[in-house]
Amino acid sequence: MTLVRRSALVDRSAGHLFDLIEAAEHYPAFLPWCAGATIVSRDDTLVSADLRVKWHGMAFEIRTRNPKQRPVHMTIHLERGPFRHFEGEWRLRPLDATACKVEFTLDYAFDSALMTRAAGPVFDRITDTMVDAFVRRALSLPEAPPPAA
Repeated sequence: MTLVRRSALVDRSAGHLFDLIEAAEHYPAFLPWCAGATIVSRDDTLVSADLRVKWHGMAFEIRTRNPKQRPVHMTIHLERGPFRHFEGEWRLRPLDATACKVEFTLDYAFDSALMTRAAGPVFDRITDTMVDAFVRRALSLPEAPPPAA
């Protein structure tokens, strides 16, 4: 099994970063390994998505079902894909109205030795740079003003 833990301080609100993380349908625009993404279902407490991963000769699809609490938490559960184990979470801690701390953890193991050898090193790189990719995206987009009180 591989355990990834990454965190960053971000000069954007927790809501802004959470909305980017939750909007899987936009992943292909800024995650080079994401060849496609489709939202299966979405409501205030859950988002489920199909992701097509394609990077450096590796290709597979996964479906995740992710309970969420905007803007502070999303849990990642695998519904299908080439993994024996795949659990993760995003935690966002507001520091003030315009900054937050983001923490990402993912614990995974491919379902076969062949997938581990073929896709493991590439997937390790993808997961290792996940937080950086979302932080870059958050900083590149203007933040919507907070709703009027």
